[in-house]
Amino acid sequence: MDGVLVPFGNQTLVVELSLKEAIALSSGAVFYQQPQLAANARKKLRSQVERLMLPDSDKIHYHALEM
Repeated sequence: MDGVLVPFGNQTLVVELSLKEAIALSSGAVFYQQPQLAANARKKLRSQVERLMLPDSDKIHYHALEM
């Protein structure tokens, strides 16, 4: 991945995960009592990455709507 340019690539990203979520993401461990644990942790991570890289995407610009 030497040729890939990632905007904000050196900026710090802070995501709050439980210990179980971190284990599920890092090692791939499966918690059978909570099958959605890893998926929810990935959603948290993805949400924070999107918020950092696309800061205005959650805002609706009403003046730009054609009604």
